[in-house]
Amino acid sequence: MTGMTSMSEYERARVYFEMRDPARAARLLEPLAEREPRNVSVRLLLARAYYHSAQLRRAEDGFRAVTDLDPVEDYARFALGRTLERQSRHAEAVAHFRLAAAMRPVPEYLDAVARAEAALTP
Repeated sequence: MTGMTSMSEYERARVYFEMRDPARAARLLEPLAEREPRNVSVRLLLARAYYHSAQLRRAEDGFRAVTDLDPVEDYARFALGRTLERQSRHAEAVAHFRLAAAMRPVPEYLDAVARAEAALTP
C-alpha cells in the first residue's frame, strides 16, 4: 500500500469485515482498490466482503481479478469456487476447487471438490 492513509483505510475495512459488516468493509475498500488495482491484499478482502454480503457477481469478478494477479493464490481460487457454487454453477466451481486442492490439499478444499463433483452427478 502506498501510504499510511491507505494502510489505515485497509485496517479499518478489515475491522468492519471481522465485525461481520462486510457491506461497510466493501464500501471502504472500493476506492482503495481503484487507487491500487494491483494490490492483492486489498482486492482479496474486497472480494471476500462482496461474497459475505451476497454480492456474488462482484465477488466472482473480485476473486477472478485476484487469481489473474496471483495465479497461485489458493484461497482466492477456492473462494471463487465457493462463489460459483453458491450460484449453482457447479461445473465451473469444480475446476477452481481442484486447482485450489492441487495447490494446497487441505481438508476444506478436498471436501469442496467432492461436494461439487457430487452435485454434478445425476
